[in-house]
Amino acid sequence: MIRNYFIISLRNLFKRKGYTTLNILGLTIGITCCLLIFQYVSYERSYDTFQKNTSQIVRIRLDQYKQGKLLWQSATSYPAFGPLMKKDYPEVENYCRLIDDELLLSNDAKNVKFSEKKGYYADPSSVDMLGVQLYSGNVSAALNAPDKIIISQSMAKKYFGTDDVVGKTLIARNQNPYETLLITGVFKDYPKNSHLIIDYLVSYSTLSKILAKGGDKDDSANTAIGWYDFYVYLQMKPGTNLQKFQAKMPAFADKYINNKKGFKTNNVRDELHIIPLSDIYLNSNYNQEAEVNGNGSGVNFMFLIGFIIMGIAWINYINLSTARSVERAKEVGVRKVLGAAKGNLVRQFMLENILLNFTSILLAGIAVAALIPWFNTLMGKDVASGFSMSGKYWLIFSVIFISGTLLSGLYPAFVLSDYKPVAVLKGAFKNTSGGLVLRKGLIILQFGISVVLIAGTIIVYQQVNFMRSQKLGVNINQTLVLDGVQTVSDSVYWSTLQPFKNEILKNSGIKSMTISTSVMGKEIYWTNSYKSLDHSELGASTLYRLGIDYDFIPQFEMKLLAGRNFSKDFKTDEKAAILNDRALAQMGFKDPQDAIGKKIASGDTLTVICVVQSFHHLGLQKPIDPQLITLRLNANQAYSLKLQTSDLQGTIANVKATWNRYFPKDPFNYYFLDDDFNTQYQSDQRFGEMFTLFAFLAILIACFGLVGLSAYNILQRTKEIGIRKVLGASVQNVVFILSKDFLLLVIISFVIAAPASWLIMHNWLQDFAYRIDISWWVFGIAGLLALAIALSTISYQAIKAALTNPVKSLKTE
Repeated sequence: MIRNYFIISLRNLFKRKGYTTLNILGLTIGITCCLLIFQYVSYERSYDTFQKNTSQIVRIRLDQYKQGKLLWQSATSYPAFGPLMKKDYPEVENYCRLIDDELLLSNDAKNVKFSEKKGYYADPSSVDMLGVQLYSGNVSAALNAPDKIIISQSMAKKYFGTDDVVGKTLIARNQNPYETLLITGVFKDYPKNSHLIIDYLVSYSTLSKILAKGGDKDDSANTAIGWYDFYVYLQMKPGTNLQKFQAKMPAFADKYINNKKGFKTNNVRDELHIIPLSDIYLNSNYNQEAEVNGNGSGVNFMFLIGFIIMGIAWINYINLSTARSVERAKEVGVRKVLGAAKGNLVRQFMLENILLNFTSILLAGIAVAALIPWFNTLMGKDVASGFSMSGKYWLIFSVIFISGTLLSGLYPAFVLSDYKPVAVLKGAFKNTSGGLVLRKGLIILQFGISVVLIAGTIIVYQQVNFMRSQKLGVNINQTLVLDGVQTVSDSVYWSTLQPFKNEILKNSGIKSMTISTSVMGKEIYWTNSYKSLDHSELGASTLYRLGIDYDFIPQFEMKLLAGRNFSKDFKTDEKAAILNDRALAQMGFKDPQDAIGKKIASGDTLTVICVVQSFHHLGLQKPIDPQLITLRLNANQAYSLKLQTSDLQGTIANVKATWNRYFPKDPFNYYFLDDDFNTQYQSDQRFGEMFTLFAFLAILIACFGLVGLSAYNILQRTKEIGIRKVLGASVQNVVFILSKDFLLLVIISFVIAAPASWLIMHNWLQDFAYRIDISWWVFGIAGLLALAIALSTISYQAIKAALTNPVKSLKTE
């Protein structure tokens, strides 16, 4: 019997090749999209799940308020919190602290040197807590004393050509004097699906040693409350209720921070929050994040689109199956007369459905395997490798696929098997109004989703374009940035810098050069709390500090709102300050002119000589911070060169040659400022591209369903079309009559979908500090496009029916 069902199913599918192809195409596209999206979601949600105690590890976030108003939220906090929390709370089993530092490391024996930016000073407990897997070396002794370093296998091979390097040394040339670091361990390259990139870890006690050499007598690396550049992780004891532990944080903050005199005087209050390790990548986008994190709401939205696309594909199957109901009604009638029971017919139709779905999943598997390299390129990282998503997502997909296969097959199977043979064979067959309502409802659902996706695509594109095209308040075009010098002592650097700059400016391809402690696109970590001496009642405010030379403001074309730039004519400018206008209100100044000549104080006292218009130091995802700009002629972090040349490679080669003459021990690293700045938008741009692609495919699949329903409708109205043509109806009249019902469904879907799409995209835009306003015309375009797509889909079937000879139509049974 089963063999018979199988043969009949194959015969039916091959007999109606157009129907079969349309169904398989829709299902294959839907399953392919779903699998790719699930691979992406699985990878994004896999971050920081490889540590053995992931569920027990949290990171501390620090929020600061002034007079009840939130000033900032930072992923970093104070180094004293780790030992204090372990001392005060039995729930805390262990802690570790990280603070990043750029090291210029060299292996003098091989004359190899590189500037390393992806490493940290770290407590010994970091190795175990953060899942650093030592390939060689002793875990307990790896970071237990000063001047020890562990490095990745890739880094070991880069410096020594082998990973057998335990016991060898590297020289940290940016320390004064140079530090010799003993390699005590080599670890497997740290997994890419982490919120941290770790190429090396230096023992935390090395930091304490360096600070002590610089005059630190307070062991600030362990006791500081005020220096908040440290990532502090806690390992909780198994079974700890994190919500209850979070409830203890206000008392802890009051005990160690908020009740101190300085905080009360300045009307400042700190709040502490814990965030689980596995939530950091998708749900933490605060100041001083270790790396650029993902977008949790975007990942959730794509996960939903995966479900939607699969749902649309199965809706199409239902519509296309019921579109054939008239065609197959006589087959059902004959088989029932010959003794077929309803169960036999249900099994027959279900087998056809299963064959279609399993053919589609086989083709989808082939498509996914072929598309994975392209998909990884689209996403900018290896989110998929073969069929590598976690078992959890395979289970979800399997449940969806099996459930969808059964549900999408059962409705058509029961509808077709329920026809009455007498009515069918007499030619009195009609469909129920309930079935018609369901099919129309499915079309409304499909095109409602299409409107949401079209509107979403337009809004995502607008937001990304807005961020990329918005004026920053500075001119970063045609700017080449050199990474700063690290090996030269202060006295030698000062005597070398000006000759180097003079030599650079002799190059006709370079218009100007300026030095600074940071450049646009790089987060500022140098902060100080300053207060206005004229408004001391307001207390101190955190200002983000930028050190520059005399040429920085004119070179970047910053706008002065009041006052003057730093000048060589004023020796007092060493104690002068420039504020951006965002800092004025916090300092108590009414307007830019009111600030000029006023004094602000922290450890030192500065005189405000200028107020500049606020500019975007970071991308438009982030708000503009209150900024303090001071004169720092010995800055060695970044050199910005304004270019005026068509011979770019020649100019860079000339700059490199000059660099190697003046700073031979430092590597020559450069980048273009506008390109580097725009990398902040890459994740949003990729999300927009992926969203657009899958939205297009979802709409394409929805069109297949409309083809099915329009074909069904025309088949039902064949005689009516013939009669109307005999009575003088034109082709245009017939096309309008056949199309109007479907266009009405699309209009209804628009009315429902427009407010829903506004709500969804409004919530998505809240992740951006600077965002577009959603315009009404976006929904108008989305509705018109949906209408145009529907009309073009229907038109072929309608025009074909309208052009059919009425004699043939009237002969149709």
